[in-house]
Amino acid sequence: MNEHVLVEQRGAAQLIRMNRPDKKNAITRAMYRAMADALAAGDADPGIRVQVFLGVPGAFSAGNDLADFMAVAIGGEGGTEVWDFLLALAGAEKPLVSGVDGIAVGIGATLNLHCDLTFATPRTAFHTPFVDLGLVPEAASSLLVPAVLGHQRAFALLGLGEPLPAERALAAGLIHAVVPEDRLEAETLAAAEKIAAKPPEALKIARDLMRGPREPVLARIREEAGHFRARLKSDEARAAFRAFLSRKKAT
Repeated sequence: MNEHVLVEQRGAAQLIRMNRPDKKNAITRAMYRAMADALAAGDADPGIRVQVFLGVPGAFSAGNDLADFMAVAIGGEGGTEVWDFLLALAGAEKPLVSGVDGIAVGIGATLNLHCDLTFATPRTAFHTPFVDLGLVPEAASSLLVPAVLGHQRAFALLGLGEPLPAERALAAGLIHAVVPEDRLEAETLAAAEKIAAKPPEALKIARDLMRGPREPVLARIREEAGHFRARLKSDEARAAFRAFLSRKKAT
């Protein structure tokens, strides 16, 4: 596995914990690979009935590791790790639950669109500054967010890059519950335990009916990926990355 992605089984639940606190859980390509592999292994294991995403206190994820992505932007070869993870996420056969605390940027926000239940703390804000970085939405967020929030609130989130606080995300139906920070993991795991106790075949059919056909979501992920790859090598993205990394060095 990967030192920054901790995978463990608790009962019939598989926990996938992003564990890079010094970088606020910014996700590297190696971390994407580890999480994609974990999802595939969980789906293949009959002893696993639900998969759970967790972060660290105060940081679910700061999004993509921009230094990692900058290497691609300035001419390095981009791998398939990100897209493999997104396709595994959208195609997951077993229920997905997430517990989100604090920073939830980029994929740290859009990952939850594919979860069946998301718990968040009051200090959590979902933030997708893709356009600010010269990029485009990913994880089929350009399809899924308007379906939940409507066009104008979706544009504010994905186009303007305005953060969406947890309470507003709850009111909009984007997440399931807002819980205190000291109860987040317990509430998230309790929900996973309830899911794991359900008749699995009946639950799978019910989940598949609610989610609908996967192909439109998978097709949108692929379409976004094409634009995203091209944008990574654009002058706009390179300038935005350099400006961001310069600000980080200055602080």
